[in-house]
Amino acid sequence: MNPQPLLISLHDESGGYEVSPDKVPLATLRAFVKDVEDLLRGDGTDVDLQALDVGIVKGSLAIQTVPIASPALLRDLLQLAGSEHLDGLDKKRRDVIERWQKQAKGVRRSVFRIAAPDIPRGISISAATDFHADDADQWVQVERYLQGEIVQMGGLKKVNAHIRLQDGTLIPVESDRDFFRSDTVNRLYKIAMARIRAEYNVVTRKYRNARLLGFEEHQQALDEAQLQRLMERGAKAWRDVPSASDWVDSLRGNAL
Repeated sequence: MNPQPLLISLHDESGGYEVSPDKVPLATLRAFVKDVEDLLRGDGTDVDLQALDVGIVKGSLAIQTVPIASPALLRDLLQLAGSEHLDGLDKKRRDVIERWQKQAKGVRRSVFRIAAPDIPRGISISAATDFHADDADQWVQVERYLQGEIVQMGGLKKVNAHIRLQDGTLIPVESDRDFFRSDTVNRLYKIAMARIRAEYNVVTRKYRNARLLGFEEHQQALDEAQLQRLMERGAKAWRDVPSASDWVDSLRGNAL
């Protein structure tokens, strides 16, 4: 496909009026713009959002882009135009479409549309569509140990901790006030080993509905003094053995 200008629009009357460039709830505008950014960029870097010009057009709330030369984006758009299955779609774009489909089937009954010259019928996401991934229901119950930085603990209504794994993934894990109250160790902004129970998707490798079962104490740094003591004990135990390899061979029954 050649570089394509895209028209991405939102139709929403949940506030009692049709959103438009003249009147739109700030939260709706902020979420829509963020979703459009994720949809355009995806997980790649071939769409430079800093250099991308867009225009706000009338007719619901719509964003018109200049022609975009991104084979990965246009390939994903063609897939969306031809099928409601999201498998194989760029992860960030898939997350956006799943959010829009959920919003379309919710109380807001929003409608999202994506149009491009090479997509004659365009793409529509509404209460009548069912964009989904076949791997969406492949969840199993697991109990795991997760090591990461504790970046948040507590909460007023929902008590939880947030664990940032080494790859940057942030996982919220629920607990209760008594657990945090009885924990005497300050774990905030420190690496910890958490034992959790959660639902785990065997395809996407995501966790959901995670619950904190406890923290496991672990030693992160090498204890030099302890290591030296072990080396001294080993040297003392082996001081009367001329050859360690010959001694092992004799235990195995090998001829010396």
